[in-house]
Amino acid sequence: MHNEENVINTIQLINSDNLGPITFYKLLQRYGSVKNAIENISEVKKINLLSRTKAEDIYENAIKKNMHVITYDDKNYPQILLNIPDAPPVLYAIGNYNILNQIPAVAIVGARNASINGRKTASRIAFDLTEQNVMVISGMARGIDAAAHKGALYAKQQSGATIAVLGTGADIPYPNENKSLYCQIAEQGCIISEFSPETLPQANNFPRRNRIVATISAGTLVVEATNKSGSLITAEIAADHNRKIFAIPGAPLEARSCGPNNLIKNGAFLIENAQDIIKCLDIPSEYKNIVLKRPKQQELKLENNNVVKQTQNLNKTKIIDYLNFDGVYVDEIIRASGMSEAEIALELLELEMSGKIERQSGNKVALIKGK
Repeated sequence: MHNEENVINTIQLINSDNLGPITFYKLLQRYGSVKNAIENISEVKKINLLSRTKAEDIYENAIKKNMHVITYDDKNYPQILLNIPDAPPVLYAIGNYNILNQIPAVAIVGARNASINGRKTASRIAFDLTEQNVMVISGMARGIDAAAHKGALYAKQQSGATIAVLGTGADIPYPNENKSLYCQIAEQGCIISEFSPETLPQANNFPRRNRIVATISAGTLVVEATNKSGSLITAEIAADHNRKIFAIPGAPLEARSCGPNNLIKNGAFLIENAQDIIKCLDIPSEYKNIVLKRPKQQELKLENNNVVKQTQNLNKTKIIDYLNFDGVYVDEIIRASGMSEAEIALELLELEMSGKIERQSGNKVALIKGK
């Protein structure tokens, strides 16, 4: 990470009035460094430089909140973002910022008022992509975004990583209903924002968030979206920056299918599963020709000359029967059921997408009362 003075200089300049990322880089090109730009800012009309004290306060507040402050010239900065003209000069990250440069990466976005099937589709694709080391990125909104993050978190024996890009400060869980999800992502993955700590939700900040979601990824998958959905704006931004566009087809009379169906009409890749995405991406050869499927059923085995099934098939107990309202460790479910970790993860994912259970800290899951 760069020295503190350089970071504070960058914070000071980008947070000045009437100055955005594009102007920031023009000043950088003109004066050769952020420090020189600050020293000569009086030559530029209409720009009101943020006070040094306020810039220092922002930096100190971020550090106090255990954020990593990553500037555009830091080796940890997502290199793919540097290809866009309005790349955020500063990113505030909570969690494992080392995954910001993991490739390949795919954004999954869609309707906030998503259907149960839409959420299940998003979560299952995110699960399978994460299992195959494809990073899943989204905006942590309700609906499809949240489902995608949850699917990724359930992968790799419930330790999968995912990246959430916020339209608030990185320290502000939004919407509040996703606070638990926010904590899980911070623990297993990474939360990033270009906005200073304690920045509250503002409508004009979310399109800026969407451009990061669209361009930090090799491609964007749209799962359910009306024709006026912000997800289509994200897809448009991705297409403008030569990222691939994927879409899940839907029934013609369903409003939430209009967006993906129109994207497909206009050249987006028709996607039904994670394997379709992997085939479309220009990614390392070791990821290609991977067959993604549900884990096989437990093998039959011979005991005392009788063909019997593993414990799960003998008692036919449903996973939900092992759960309670207080919370049960996933390891206990695995031991009691006789099912594999992958099978358990998929079953729990289905239950969460159906709104019947919730994840708790410490790798526990619990029934939701009233469900």
